[in-house]
Amino acid sequence: MASAELDYTIEIPDQPCWSQSMERGSENSPSQSGKEAGTRQPVVILLGWGGCLDKNLAKYSAIYHKRGCIVIRYTAPWHMVFFSESLGIPSLRALAQKLLELLFDYEIEREPLLFHVFSNAGVMLYRYVLELLQTHRRFCHLRVVGAVFDSGPGDSNLVGALRALSTVLKHWPALLRLLLLVAFALVVVLAHYLLAPLTALFHTHFYDQLQDAGSRWPELYLYSRADDVVLARDVERMVEARLAQRVPVRSVDFVSSAHVSHLRDYPTYYTSLCVDFMHSCVQC
Repeated sequence: MASAELDYTIEIPDQPCWSQSMERGSENSPSQSGKEAGTRQPVVILLGWGGCLDKNLAKYSAIYHKRGCIVIRYTAPWHMVFFSESLGIPSLRALAQKLLELLFDYEIEREPLLFHVFSNAGVMLYRYVLELLQTHRRFCHLRVVGAVFDSGPGDSNLVGALRALSTVLKHWPALLRLLLLVAFALVVVLAHYLLAPLTALFHTHFYDQLQDAGSRWPELYLYSRADDVVLARDVERMVEARLAQRVPVRSVDFVSSAHVSHLRDYPTYYTSLCVDFMHSCVQC
């Protein structure tokens, strides 16, 4: 990904869906679409899991778009998620800022905002969104009304992370895939056991960051004890921590569905949970 670009997809009610490579000052930068939409529903930002394709996120996007929401879909590059973040390099911060700037580009920055975050890759990006909402003058007035977490967050599960990366690389040549998996394992071991005292000085782990986040909007955690990538106990520990922070939290254990597969296995129930949560957030 070029540093000046952000690949995303946006859906606006009653208008066709389109994808754009966003560059500052480009002639195809939108200016009036948000006003034309005039929605009273929240703008929903979907943050995809590692290696997620836009067609995968589109299934979740439909939940909100069908109900009149503007939806922005974005997935961070997998190499940043698995390597840069593991080494404590905050390369996702710039992407989080560009993502929030889209709200101003489309003139929808005054609308209520809902995040739907998938797995650890989505949470890694979301943590920088939280930082920007608290520290960046332009973003501090954005009105976030809620956040949905699907299959995350998880805390330092190397085996689960290797499973996730293996899925991302499943179409790569076997030897190259093996080399990247070994490299990732070495990076994690190096970062967590040798560089941890150093990186902790300037980079808080995303799981710890979310536990202590100052945000107080409602949160919905959708997870499963059958998930072999993000452990259910990590999600449950996060729920307990957020409740202790007096955050309105609800959690649902789907019991048998695999990682980021709850919508696929329980489409009606999953959809109803998301829609009911969205409505409750807007009414608060």
